[in-house]
Amino acid sequence: MFKSMNVAQVRIHDAALRLFAEKGVTQLTVKELADAAGVARGTVYNHFESVDSLFQQVATRLADEMHERVTASFEQTADPAQRLANGIRFFVRRAHEEPHWGRFLVRFAVSTPTLQGLWSGPPASDMALGMERGRFSLRPEQFPSAIALLGGGVLAAMALVLEGHRTWRDAGAETAELYLRALGVPPDEALRLSTTELPALPPPGGLA
Repeated sequence: MFKSMNVAQVRIHDAALRLFAEKGVTQLTVKELADAAGVARGTVYNHFESVDSLFQQVATRLADEMHERVTASFEQTADPAQRLANGIRFFVRRAHEEPHWGRFLVRFAVSTPTLQGLWSGPPASDMALGMERGRFSLRPEQFPSAIALLGGGVLAAMALVLEGHRTWRDAGAETAELYLRALGVPPDEALRLSTTELPALPPPGGLA
């Protein structure tokens, strides 16, 4: 879907991400969006039915893109504990590098079903694999709470970074370490897995 976006659509999406993060959905007007994207209001109407539908598209694009990039980074990483630690730190680092992206997630990820899927995708698969292998000490009935704890922890760490209370390195590593320890990973190993050098997040494979 997103691979076929034209230049105007990309500019509108990027402007909308920033404005939604700053103003919310109900306070954003088409004129503000058009001005920020550098396009005519008619161009916005030509591509999107409403501000609400645009919000859903932006949220879907964000979730799909981040899933793709994080998953691509795991090609050489088989350990589900390392994958979870890296995934947590990728999110926190990106909030530092792209504050509007981070603020959008912090503001909407809890209440938007599309964004809630960020935690029920690759992270949930890695957690299930870790349970299957005996890597994590987690009872099956605890799985939903563990996913909720992951999402809440990541968003809180991102907020700490965005508000200037912690560096992304500290907030990301500490959140990853504490989460792995909660899953039963020994303290020394949890610290090591959470402080290894983090690779670059792969670019989106064709996504605009």
